[in-house]
Amino acid sequence: MVQEVELADVAQVDLVAALRAAGLDDVDDSVLARAMHAQDASLHRVVPRVVVAPRDADDVAAIVAVSRATGVPVTARGAGTSIAGNAIGPGIVVEFRRHMDRILHLGPDRAIVQPGVVLDDLQRAAAVNVVRVGAEPATHSRATLGGMVGNNSCGARALGHGRTSDGVAALAMVTGAGEAVTLGDDRDLAGVAGSDAVARARLVDGLAAIGAEHAATIRSEFARVPRQVSGYALEHLLANRDGGLAPRSSALVAVGSEGTLGLTTAIEVDLVAVPAHTVLVVLGHPDLATAADAVPGLLAHRPVAIEGLDARIVDAVRARRADVDVPPLPAGNGWLFVELGGDDPGQLAAAAAALVAEAEASDAVVVTDARHARALWAIREAGAGLAAVAPSGRPGHAGWEDSAVAPERLGDYLRDLEVLMVEHGLTGMPYGHFGDGCLHVRLDFALRSSDGPARYRRFMEAATELVISHGGTTSGEHGDGRMRSWLLDRLHGEEGMTAMRRVKTLFDPDGICNPGIIVDPVPGDRDLRAVGVEPVAATGFAMTTDSGDLTTATHRCTGVGACVATTPATQVMCPSWRATQREQDSTRGRARVLQEVLRGDLVADVDDPAVDAALDLCLSCKACASDCPTGVDMARLKSEVLHRRRRGSTSLVPDLLGNLPSVADLAARVPGLANRSLSAPGVSRVLKRVADVDPRRSLPTFAATTFQASYARMAAAGRLPQAPSPVGPVVLWVDTFTDHFAP
Repeated sequence: MVQEVELADVAQVDLVAALRAAGLDDVDDSVLARAMHAQDASLHRVVPRVVVAPRDADDVAAIVAVSRATGVPVTARGAGTSIAGNAIGPGIVVEFRRHMDRILHLGPDRAIVQPGVVLDDLQRAAAVNVVRVGAEPATHSRATLGGMVGNNSCGARALGHGRTSDGVAALAMVTGAGEAVTLGDDRDLAGVAGSDAVARARLVDGLAAIGAEHAATIRSEFARVPRQVSGYALEHLLANRDGGLAPRSSALVAVGSEGTLGLTTAIEVDLVAVPAHTVLVVLGHPDLATAADAVPGLLAHRPVAIEGLDARIVDAVRARRADVDVPPLPAGNGWLFVELGGDDPGQLAAAAAALVAEAEASDAVVVTDARHARALWAIREAGAGLAAVAPSGRPGHAGWEDSAVAPERLGDYLRDLEVLMVEHGLTGMPYGHFGDGCLHVRLDFALRSSDGPARYRRFMEAATELVISHGGTTSGEHGDGRMRSWLLDRLHGEEGMTAMRRVKTLFDPDGICNPGIIVDPVPGDRDLRAVGVEPVAATGFAMTTDSGDLTTATHRCTGVGACVATTPATQVMCPSWRATQREQDSTRGRARVLQEVLRGDLVADVDDPAVDAALDLCLSCKACASDCPTGVDMARLKSEVLHRRRRGSTSLVPDLLGNLPSVADLAARVPGLANRSLSAPGVSRVLKRVADVDPRRSLPTFAATTFQASYARMAAAGRLPQAPSPVGPVVLWVDTFTDHFAP
């Protein structure tokens, strides 16, 4: 249960001691933990004071109590993949995924989960009943339900299956005022989460009053386009036919609030039926804007998804992702992927034919084979990661990543945005959820230059005015966060901001929950992680793909978190994380620590213990080099770190192992003598000590005949297999150990 917390001097408070005294046992203020949680997938960096992983709702209440007593702010974190900078904070970061990851109830049409449940895990469990959660963001293999509620996540198929807000029935939360409440249609949730009835009534009445007093502004400024997730979802406060709030309204205002109102402890979500069959129609157009022009005419066909894809992304997939097969696409430079779903294959085929007949497209293809459809969708999924490198070759940054307009305005908006990008000297690869009018593009802001932040700010201001002129919004999917909250007053005006501040005060009167987000925002050009990071020349490797810059190579990690996926389809990244489930053993966690080394203010240098902890279980397997969507090569980065440590070192181990091929070639001439010498007690003991090998371990013995020698003899004797390989030529890579120790 929650313990009372009384602390007089906030400035001198021992936060870790206070949290442990309140009953928390997973509390970490180490340099390692703070370095790994100082960033999400956004442009921003804020170092927390402590990271806490609660085990249940009582722990969450205890965290809020400590936050209120100390005045130290609290920020919720799910998978840490937030693109807008909404999962980082300067105080207590609450890591929900580690322990609060249980499915509490699963029925044929609803589920109740803790906030740390990963979406794919719930989808897999719900598939038994042929149902699923409607919303499915691109990060579904690691996104948590709590994070989805915080951002009001959508995804490619939200057009047919709905956003997160369309599926949330009820929420249990601890508000910033320290009150445990259930909000929404909680007929089931009330049985698994305690609720303060008085506090709930106060919140519902307060929300109704805000909705009544600001009704005109809410009607004109909120939910103006299908994908508006900017600010709080105040449209749910408009009275229903009976004059009060709809049953779910109080919960839906909290959806998309980015942890600024309280911390969620349980979520009740509706499940939707999975269509028995789907068909994919790919429409080719001369360019992406022309493809966008065709979207309104397709909506009458009630598609599940309409995704827009640009030739720049397809070219990037072909050039940089050898593991992704690019099937032939219809003629054009911009494409629409239109998915239809249904239970009758015949009716579905007829619907696809009708869509093609009515579509204004240069070319079209109808895909009914599931494998072919998956290959086409893989282009879209791979492209989302590759967009982190702009067509210029420079890093592509989030920022103007998530704007949205009404679908009928999308083509014109795209054309105007391309003009604006040229005016500001920016490039990017646009794509998006075109059926909802939502556009994604990462731009190559020169944030590390002296005037980079100022130029970034000027573009963001100009782009905001542009999207407003098209009746749109700055945030269509990922929320406002530190990246776009400072632009909200331009969208909603003073009265709209006043209404949102009243909601914030109602739930969080002392402002402890994720401050600086949505209302009273911090400036968008503050806390940019790239600012102040200088180029560092690599010394052990050429780093040619990053112009020899170790800083650029390390910052390839943008935090998208593919390395912490719970259900990777084909990838093997990262095997050590999959074994331990610790962030420090993921490619992302390691990259974050090395990024902090380059800054030097939190992690001092490569000899810091945090670096040892992060790199200890890296197997240098190179899986990340191919599986990471942004191309992080942790094996190379680890080798660079070890090379820098080696300079000036007196250890013989690197020399011994580095020259092993040459030593083994010499030993192969007299393998018997070499093995007898190595097995001599005195020699063996000295070698193990020098090489830092456990004395209980036996040294490997040299083979009497190497692999290459055996192969040459077989070839000379005509004893090699003569039948052709069914897969074509086969290359055998024979390394030192295979050749000399285990042929």
